Amino acid sequence: MATKVLEAVDLTLRFGEGSGALTLFEGLNLSIEAGEQVAIVGRSGSGKTSLLNLLAGLSMPSAGEVRLAGHAYALKDQAARDKWRAGRLGMVFQFHHLLAEFTAQENVAIALRLAGLGKADSQSQALTWLDRVGLGARAAHLPAQLSGGERQRVAIARALAPQPPVVLMDEPTGNLDFETAEQIQALLQELTQEAKMALVLVTHDRGLAASTSRQLTLAGGRLVPFDAQPS
Repeated sequence: MATKVLEAVDLTLRFGEGSGALTLFEGLNLSIEAGEQVAIVGRSGSGKTSLLNLLAGLSMPSAGEVRLAGHAYALKDQAARDKWRAGRLGMVFQFHHLLAEFTAQENVAIALRLAGLGKADSQSQALTWLDRVGLGARAAHLPAQLSGGERQRVAIARALAPQPPVVLMDEPTGNLDFETAEQIQALLQELTQEAKMALVLVTHDRGLAASTSRQLTLAGGRLVPFDAQPS
């Protein structure tokens, strides 16, 4: 029986109250199994990034719950959500969000420390993961000394280094040129498949979406099969 690593159960996300309230989605359900690769596409404003933030525990729904590794996020305690997420869920955003004052190696090592690894092992494994994304020689460089594609590779190494069961990605190639985007796409597929990590990918790039094992469209507040529209 397949293991569910991430679940959204009857999620509702609403902004405002009364007649002026905006409901992005209501009663939305999603189940991600171990090792599965899922792409979510949709128009701007459809709620893709908002959904990803809920799945990551960065924000909370108006109703419903998200379960990571079978455990529902604490509703009102961000610190508890952060602690539970560490080592269980990795994230890569369109903007790399690297710490500017830390080297590439230190940026990756931070994620490993948060997942419970000691200082020496964190530094060693960070270097190993930078090697895996082709940046071993750039480990001592600050983000400002790296190209856009290199910074995104560091972000990928940071997300994958703790080897979490599931990785969330929000437009990971959105700021890259075509050639670099293709390289990053191939790298993502190789590393997540090799480690048997589940991948949830939000993207406008239908070519990138088509490379995953399951594709969904977020439209009209519903998740429907790729390219289908809700009735």
